[in-house]
Amino acid sequence: MIIENKGRWKHRVIVGTPVTGLVRIEWAERRWGQINPTNWSLESYKEAMSTTMPLRFQVADAQNLIVKRALEGDFEWLFLVEQDNVLPMDAFLRINQYMIKKTVPVVSGLYFTKSVPPEPIAYREWGGSYYTDWKLGDKFWVRGVPMGCCLIHTSILRAMWEESPEYLVGGQITRRIYEEPAHIVFNRKKQALMGETGTSDLEWCRRVVEDDFFTKAGWPKYAKKKYPFMIDSNLFCGHIDNNGRNFPLSIPPEFIDSKRKSKKDADYFTVVRGEHGENG
Repeated sequence: MIIENKGRWKHRVIVGTPVTGLVRIEWAERRWGQINPTNWSLESYKEAMSTTMPLRFQVADAQNLIVKRALEGDFEWLFLVEQDNVLPMDAFLRINQYMIKKTVPVVSGLYFTKSVPPEPIAYREWGGSYYTDWKLGDKFWVRGVPMGCCLIHTSILRAMWEESPEYLVGGQITRRIYEEPAHIVFNRKKQALMGETGTSDLEWCRRVVEDDFFTKAGWPKYAKKKYPFMIDSNLFCGHIDNNGRNFPLSIPPEFIDSKRKSKKDADYFTVVRGEHGENG
């Protein structure tokens, strides 16, 4: 006799990925080749983006549709993974520890820009370039994190949902949790028109902090922190382009701790980027 559990599964985490329709095989191997923790409840959700929409609005719209799915499904956590971020093989094992402890509401992985020289996407001050006072293997705090590999407790997203306007995208009604700033405003002090542009991830971080969503979501401790978002550099992702170049092509030496440097570190970097260098 087969005994079947017909009760509701625990909706613990949903993995959301905004996609344009093109991903590298290296990305797919890491995404679906993850080591899963035991007794895990996981759902995947992909949001394709229409090619008829202006490029700079695509990511934010897809993120908002993913948030809609996460909240409607009553998931406890959302793990955003973008289509060009190559996860380390143990990414799910690492985020599982944060989900068990429930002490940090937002945790981002570490990755660099697709450039030579590369720059870490980690920011402490708006307009102050990237943050440098860390070494590979550290966990550190910042004011702005990217969304390419980011774990978020949905209590924050739910609080933002309640205060965000509805809009229609892809035939679905969702809300503007994420938005890429693209505004022209008149600055009275300077008596001039001022343009404002940016990315949806940093705009989201700014809104969480300035509109006090940590407090509204039940995380008042983080509302008091100057740098409330954690980056765990052990969640070190490759940032791959369509030609298979996986950035950074080499880790800038200033981010490697010579005291901690070992063959293990070199092996770790090889695992993240692949055994064949920049071709993955």
